[in-house]
Amino acid sequence: MNTQAIEAETLPYLSSAYLDSLEIPTSEMVDEIERQIVGQRRGEVWCAPKAVVLPGDDRYIMATLGVASNPPVLATKSLVVNPRNAGRDLPTINALITLLDAETGLPLALVDGNWVTEKRTAALSAVAARRMAASEASSIAFIGCGVQARGHLEAFADLFPLREIRAFGRGTANRDALCQMAQSRGLRAVPCDTARAAIEGADMVVTSVPLVPRPAPVLDANWLKPGSFTVMTDQALPWLRQTMPRFDRIIVDDLEQEKSMPNPMIDPALVVGDLMGLVCGDFAGRQSAGETTAFVFRGLAVGDLAVAALAYGRAQVARRA
Repeated sequence: MNTQAIEAETLPYLSSAYLDSLEIPTSEMVDEIERQIVGQRRGEVWCAPKAVVLPGDDRYIMATLGVASNPPVLATKSLVVNPRNAGRDLPTINALITLLDAETGLPLALVDGNWVTEKRTAALSAVAARRMAASEASSIAFIGCGVQARGHLEAFADLFPLREIRAFGRGTANRDALCQMAQSRGLRAVPCDTARAAIEGADMVVTSVPLVPRPAPVLDANWLKPGSFTVMTDQALPWLRQTMPRFDRIIVDDLEQEKSMPNPMIDPALVVGDLMGLVCGDFAGRQSAGETTAFVFRGLAVGDLAVAALAYGRAQVARRA
């Protein structure tokens, strides 16, 4: 029997705890995502627009598909967001990634999708931040203090000379946990009573407000400090659309994907390009110190593909050691 077929009978599952034990640096995840984005431009990586199902009962169900040539991996992610999970003592978001050999189609591994979603979202934001944020940025505000806030804190603390975070969220438990995480890194942590108090004066802002139930737009871009950089992992839903012209430069994760969506995250007239264009040098991320910039995120299959394949490769190395 084919060796790959034999291995498929004992398909490995890479759990969150195991993936943490691999200790993959943020910088390596960011570099791998950038490499695969360049691969897309070269015709060596292919990704489909995300598929979304909305049953109408507050669930948000989504899938992504990406294929790479190097390594030859096909990654699919299935994800369910359900706010009712809180009453079951379960995470609101749960996901699973399936990896196949892109040449043979044989299964390689199952990967914890929650871990990959957290890491890839923060790493994609970091790809944008490398080019759109001031290199000396030392303060960051978080609107929403859950998993994505923690992931972004970890990633941005590795890439910027952070000294302070401000945190605002619906519940004090997540906010306090985020502040404690920041303090454990030697950062000053400021719990805020309003979103405006958190945002005003911050060098960088990350909003990760839960998508279900649909958030009301309450955030005003006019609160932002000139020269600041904002990441909106929540499709910009909590931002007041009429204040978006405040930004000098906005990019989205994928222009082609946006064209296939019935409701664009941002007025297309305000968008200068997407992550591929930014990485490949089609335009500058920042042209002056005073420019106020933003990266708006819907979800990008190449991120799931890159991080899951990187983790699988590291697991294979660890397995042989």
